[in-house]
Amino acid sequence: MIDEIRQATQKLASGIGVLGLINIQYAISESKLYVLEANPRASRTVPFVSKATGRQVAKAAALIATGIKISELRKVGILPKNGDGAAKGISVKEAVLPFNRFRRVDGEGVDSVLGPEMKSTGEVMGISPTFGAAFAKSQIAAFGALPQNGAIFISLSDKDKGEAVASVKGLSELDFELYATLGTHKFLESHGISTQLVAKHSEKDGNKGAVSAVDLINQGKIALVINTPFGRGAAKDGRKIRTAAVARGVSCITTLPGLKAAVEGIRELRRGKLTARSIQDWHAS
Repeated sequence: MIDEIRQATQKLASGIGVLGLINIQYAISESKLYVLEANPRASRTVPFVSKATGRQVAKAAALIATGIKISELRKVGILPKNGDGAAKGISVKEAVLPFNRFRRVDGEGVDSVLGPEMKSTGEVMGISPTFGAAFAKSQIAAFGALPQNGAIFISLSDKDKGEAVASVKGLSELDFELYATLGTHKFLESHGISTQLVAKHSEKDGNKGAVSAVDLINQGKIALVINTPFGRGAAKDGRKIRTAAVARGVSCITTLPGLKAAVEGIRELRRGKLTARSIQDWHAS
């Protein structure tokens, strides 16, 4: 698919007649590539790439747009002798999503499920020799640091359960206390992963003493929420869980790639090897 995206980008840029930068939004559905939009301009990814590679991408693009040849930029060192510049280590970009600053008109908190619309107010990046450490840094910078201990609530949609087993097992091996609602609890139990059963928030009515995930979050007992909804019309319980997490400042993961990355990030945090260096020092080494 990467080769297909690269070829599509080259065809679009050539067809539009772009010299310099082009911003293309792609979507992939059932292994088919779709183009949402193509704009002959820069994007917020450009400074990220510049920091990751140590190359002045925007400057090079602007000079190319004025008619200067790439070969000339290579001679003066703005671009490397070959290629576009290689990143040292791994860089992770994370969006800053200030959900906790907003409320709906009915007074409820906003849902943290993402859609195609722009909701971020900025971006941060983490750089490290390993992906786990880079991801952990990005979460710290985005005010959503990953927990190193405590309890984690897990609720997985049916389509995600199978693929999530290895990651959840990793959390169990890291000695986190795991909580789950009935469907997820039974599935994980069948795969040898122990979780504590909690009630769905909608099942509490008439069930005295029942404790739901929302209750645990509001009581400050949950350090991380993993909730993978199915589609935009996520269940009401899922919405209440995610809005409770936002209100309490608890990190909430809603995708399988996010879950896998979080496990790697937590492992790196446990090793205690995160270091801070300036961009200049990073590319000078």
